[in-house]
Amino acid sequence: MTPAPNVPDGPTPVSSPVRTATYLVAVVFLLVGVLGFVPGVTSDYDLMEFSGPDSEAMLFGVFAVSVLHNLVHLLFGIIGLIMARTVRLARTYLFAGGLVYLALFIYGMVVDHGDDADFIPLNDADNWLHLGLAIGMVVFGLLPQTQSGRRAPKGG
Repeated sequence: MTPAPNVPDGPTPVSSPVRTATYLVAVVFLLVGVLGFVPGVTSDYDLMEFSGPDSEAMLFGVFAVSVLHNLVHLLFGIIGLIMARTVRLARTYLFAGGLVYLALFIYGMVVDHGDDADFIPLNDADNWLHLGLAIGMVVFGLLPQTQSGRRAPKGG
């Protein structure tokens, strides 16, 4: 059987740790986005607001969520699946996502609940999760381009 031709600008098989990590992160965001709409998994589902800090719905009974919050998770997951197609885009997704989650952590620590700048349903659990995501995504972004001992395919 003849191997598939190497397409310079196209996606390559997922043999890159950084791309694999990006797919994993993206799938987790998709899963969290969907679970945010599942009553039972999300407690006080009937108290979920479209957006804003007044949404009382709690994913896993711990993390504050809203409809918009869940939609953003879904969008972030879709973008991750798209960007996982190449090493360069995968790294960009992980580093940029890490910065976004670091900003959300800082926002959550600085903005008081009920303040005019408070527009996202957050609690302490969300804040610490955002810090963990920021660190984790940046660390994943530092993963090698290829598995050890393998050469990187052109274009990936």
